[in-house]
Amino acid sequence: MTLAAETRGFLSPAGVEIVFLLVGLVTLGAAVVTVTTRQLVHSALWLVATLGGLAVEYLLLTAEFIAWVQVLIYVGSVVVLLLFGLMLTRAPIGRSPDADSGNRPVALGVAVVSAGLLVTLVVDAFRSTWIDVSPARGTTDIMGAALFRHWVLPFEALSVLLLAALVGAIVLSRRTAPSADGAGEDR
Repeated sequence: MTLAAETRGFLSPAGVEIVFLLVGLVTLGAAVVTVTTRQLVHSALWLVATLGGLAVEYLLLTAEFIAWVQVLIYVGSVVVLLLFGLMLTRAPIGRSPDADSGNRPVALGVAVVSAGLLVTLVVDAFRSTWIDVSPARGTTDIMGAALFRHWVLPFEALSVLLLAALVGAIVLSRRTAPSADGAGEDR
């Protein structure tokens, strides 16, 4: 009986796992609404809920530093940049017929196949692995060392990409429509 108490099952019914699963389901629902809504501003706001749910998942995995980075950078900065881009390009606020290309069945099929393949690969790779989350593995020194040792180039490339998107949105918003005499000019 002591051997059974020492080994843990694949899904032990501890409170952290239950909360992790519930928050994951809510995050998945918010992600689905993010990509299925036809209103761009609502989609950006549902993205805030999705990224916030991921931050809660990081907290449950005792990666506090990554959780706060998620909140500060993604929820705070990226979503605000996305909303500014929507406003600067004068994107429609309400329902947009341009937001639907009519390929929903194909996109749904690709999403289901991709998700099934991803879940199959992850379950097969980590079938018998149990990660002990009791020691804090998401501390600042461990995450900072991993970030600046292995992920500096992708991190900087992302910042350049976001800067280019912001500059592009500003350039697109500054153009004026051609006048009646055909002499439209940039401001």
